[in-house]
Amino acid sequence: MYRTHTCGELRLANVGQTVTLAGWVQRTRKMGGMTFVDMRDRYGITQIVFEAPPAGGLQGTGLQGAANALGREYVIQVTGTVNERSNKNANLPTGDIEIIASELRVLNASVTPPFTIEDQSDGGDDLRMKYRYLDLRRTPVRRNLELRHKMTMEVRRYLDSLGFLEIETPMLIGSTPEGARDFVVPSRMNPGQFYALPQSPQTLKQLLMVSGMDRYFQIVKCFRDEDLRADRQPEFTQIDCEMSFVQQEDIIQTFEGMAKHLFRELRGVELEGAFPRMTWDDAMKYYGSDKPDTRFEMKFVELKDVFAKAPGFSVFDEAKYIGGICAKGQAVYTRKQIDQLTDFVKRPQIGAKGMVYARVLDDGTVKSSVDKFYSQEVLQELKDAMGAEAGDLILILSGDDDMKTRKQLCELRLEMGQRMGLRDKNKFSLLWVIDFPMFEWSEEEGRLMATHHPFTHPKDEDIPLLDTNPAAVRADAYDMVCNGVEVGGGSIRIHDPELQDKMFRILGFTEERAQEQFGFLMNAFKYGAPPHGGLAYGLDRWVSLFAGLDSIRDCIAFPKNNSGRDVMLDAPARLEQKQLDELCLETKTPPNMPNKLH
Repeated sequence: MYRTHTCGELRLANVGQTVTLAGWVQRTRKMGGMTFVDMRDRYGITQIVFEAPPAGGLQGTGLQGAANALGREYVIQVTGTVNERSNKNANLPTGDIEIIASELRVLNASVTPPFTIEDQSDGGDDLRMKYRYLDLRRTPVRRNLELRHKMTMEVRRYLDSLGFLEIETPMLIGSTPEGARDFVVPSRMNPGQFYALPQSPQTLKQLLMVSGMDRYFQIVKCFRDEDLRADRQPEFTQIDCEMSFVQQEDIIQTFEGMAKHLFRELRGVELEGAFPRMTWDDAMKYYGSDKPDTRFEMKFVELKDVFAKAPGFSVFDEAKYIGGICAKGQAVYTRKQIDQLTDFVKRPQIGAKGMVYARVLDDGTVKSSVDKFYSQEVLQELKDAMGAEAGDLILILSGDDDMKTRKQLCELRLEMGQRMGLRDKNKFSLLWVIDFPMFEWSEEEGRLMATHHPFTHPKDEDIPLLDTNPAAVRADAYDMVCNGVEVGGGSIRIHDPELQDKMFRILGFTEERAQEQFGFLMNAFKYGAPPHGGLAYGLDRWVSLFAGLDSIRDCIAFPKNNSGRDVMLDAPARLEQKQLDELCLETKTPPNMPNKLH
């Protein structure tokens, strides 16, 4: 063995022992006649001391000279005696001891790394992603992966205790273009035909329910060729689950229990009582989002009726929707800060045309940016409608599309919550969003599309509306939201072949197309499909929330960048012509893209 102990293991109880450690050189310091080396491995850091030889003696001269020649990230092996430190370091678990070295062996030298391997590195995101194997040596990133490991272990322990079976499903499947875009894989043995990488194991886990597997789970890689955000990667990991002979309430209870288990075991947080539930309609009405951040209030108030009493301001007179939020205690905002907020909501990615504000002064009067259009009487009605008090700031957006304006107001609310310190990463607010719309209209497709997927069961009481008003149908679907992040979602599935046929027809599938894409599932249903439903948690999102990260990238060992590229492996890349010929493929370069090999 190269070591008897790890660099995070030794304590005062080990003083006097002869030990051998192996790891990387974090840093070296020369002080008087001694050289100090901080030695690091996955488990921690231990201080190594190389002492100068006795006066007139030669013993140890070569040892200290070798220590002085060590560079950052050299891989070394050290043997020595554990000694109590005179200047203890309370910030290190090993800070009470040091090793007085008697032997040093360089196992491998290192060139100078491109950034510092420290908790606070000087490397930017792209540089750290290019040298991700070095970035993973940093303590914060390592801890994220340790947390991820512990989470998967606790998930398995919890689900195993409830009788779930972990079953693997294939990675090479058929394409289902009804959802997000697929990543496709050409088949050499079947020229001109393609596999797809699964966006989720949806139909496969439903087949497992038909097979009588009853309770299934899988910690599974999924793939979606879609635009990226901080909480998205082209490949991601789901905790994918399905259950038979259940209704929505059974699934909510089971996976609310899992969330509580994870918080208790990994964060030491006891979540009491049932999670609140909010309908999709209320989430959009009061928060402008189907994943509301409920760590703070600041709900939307609709103001169309208030301003309709005194027409004259054309922006409000012509608006279809007028909504406001009340920022408690923020009437002290300067004009410069107000202008910054106005610029924020006018950003192209938000798209508001402007913002109206009103301050409630200490004497209760209201001072507004639209004073010349409204009397103090109307502004007092505004104050009452908003539930505002002296010292509060009211912010108002309007527009001709109520859903679009609510989403803009949502961004403003989140920005104010951030500025006011209300989005504490160590505070957790969980809820279920339920009763989603079954369908949504696609302008691009010119038809109704499934809000979740075509296998979602409509609410029983809404089934008659499928024939008369499908746009009004609600789904037996549910999302779990934590701190404004959708951490999981699912639905009760359709198990009746006739209802599934009707769903396909509403979605514009011909009988031939439905049979071509999903015939395997429809045929399986004919052999006795049980009532079933499920849920998938986003493992990457759970870990990032528990670790207090703004992005999921730092809880994934080898993530892609914001363009979906692996800058370390330089992927995706072009294939050699020989490979293209074997696959019977030809490629073409878009007009605006350079013709290069990556």
